Amino acid sequence: MRVLVLEDDHQLGREVTDGLRSAGFAVDLAQSVADADFKIAINRYDCLVVDRGLPDGDGLDLVAAARRAGHTMPALMLTGRDGLDDRLAGFEHGADDYLTKPFALPELVMRVRALCRRRDHPTASRIAVGDINIDLMRRRVTRGGIMLALTPKEFAVLELMATRRGSVVTRTDLIECCWDEMAEPASNVVDAVVAKLRRKLGEPSVIETVRGTGFIVSGGIS
Repeated sequence: MRVLVLEDDHQLGREVTDGLRSAGFAVDLAQSVADADFKIAINRYDCLVVDRGLPDGDGLDLVAAARRAGHTMPALMLTGRDGLDDRLAGFEHGADDYLTKPFALPELVMRVRALCRRRDHPTASRIAVGDINIDLMRRRVTRGGIMLALTPKEFAVLELMATRRGSVVTRTDLIECCWDEMAEPASNVVDAVVAKLRRKLGEPSVIETVRGTGFIVSGGIS
């Protein structure tokens, strides 16, 4: 999942970005409303994490503008404004969640993960592909009851393919959703990650290559 963090405090922005990346998210960082607005226009995001008090405006206005433009990705407001009126204003302008500063990074990670899951697969916390079980909350994968050691990037690739089960996931889809602007890979890097993922998942393979297009998850899926 790809997340945009809008935070002008350099240290806090880096801490939030690093924490989300460590949890397996692809993360872009913006430090102004104008920069965030530009990134939203050219990238697909699964969630926004938005500070309110920015040098060039209120992050809430960014969320409202994104909603008017038809963007439906969930937005989590990060702010020191904890009054009821501030929270209500956030929800009225299109925010989906509200976290006041200071906050615990693990809570932020769980809230972002919950927002992404609610958007893409609102009732499922697990996906089964044959005898492969994908625990979306704990970020764990087992096959035949045996735990598999996947990297965060491998898990992100598998999660995207499994949640779009039955549909072809292109290399462009994988780059846009599983990598961020700090690590835009070439297509051969994507193929290398998929190859490692296939080896770890074992036989019979559940990831099929659609020549010239991308990949699709096959097998019994529930």
